[in-house]
Amino acid sequence: MAFARHGWLAAGGTLVLCGLVMSGSLFQGRPAAAERAPDSLPPLGKGVFLVASPNLADPNFRQTVVLICEYGPEGTLGVIVNRPSEFLLSEALPKLSVLKGTSYVLFLGGPVQPSGILMLFRVGEKPVDTRHVLEGVYLGGNMATLERVITQPKPTETFRAYAGYAGWAPGQLEFEMAMGSWATVHADPASIFDKDPIGLWSDMLKALSAPRVIHSRLAHDTWTSQILPSETGVGPS
Repeated sequence: MAFARHGWLAAGGTLVLCGLVMSGSLFQGRPAAAERAPDSLPPLGKGVFLVASPNLADPNFRQTVVLICEYGPEGTLGVIVNRPSEFLLSEALPKLSVLKGTSYVLFLGGPVQPSGILMLFRVGEKPVDTRHVLEGVYLGGNMATLERVITQPKPTETFRAYAGYAGWAPGQLEFEMAMGSWATVHADPASIFDKDPIGLWSDMLKALSAPRVIHSRLAHDTWTSQILPSETGVGPS
């Protein structure tokens, strides 16, 4: 395939590298893409947040903020950044001694390969075996990087772990954008690593420009608008 991305896979409590390949099998169970995706107004690309519309009812993505980590002709790969699980990473990977006694939360990254664990690192220099996502943020890594960030972190360095990820076939995300399911916002490291994930979706809605409208162009070139509520007061579910 055109590109394979390294992530983490928990197998019997042992951390091993696994390849995430953008292929047809990766997107099994998701709707087929339109033959010709309609034009989308917001820019799509790596290092961008997808903010779910309040009308998006799919439980996999309801009230989510997704960081696009890969975007290209073979599809899109991202992780949901605002769904912390009830589990610690040390519970998911009990055989990793470096995690013992730590309180790193395992996040639910998406419905694809939920047994796999992906890592996002915020570090000053690009680590080995990683892919650049946005300034100072990298996807992937290896055991040496994980151990160093945990035991000898430099200022602001940290990481987050995600069980599973979100994947779209070629043209599929563009189609969902045109139907008004998502809006795009430029991603920033603080929103991923520092802000309260529970309130992130509501904060992103407020950050959309007034009058906070998601516009979309349908395949027949008509326009629709979904007015976002000025106050949501709800978090992800």
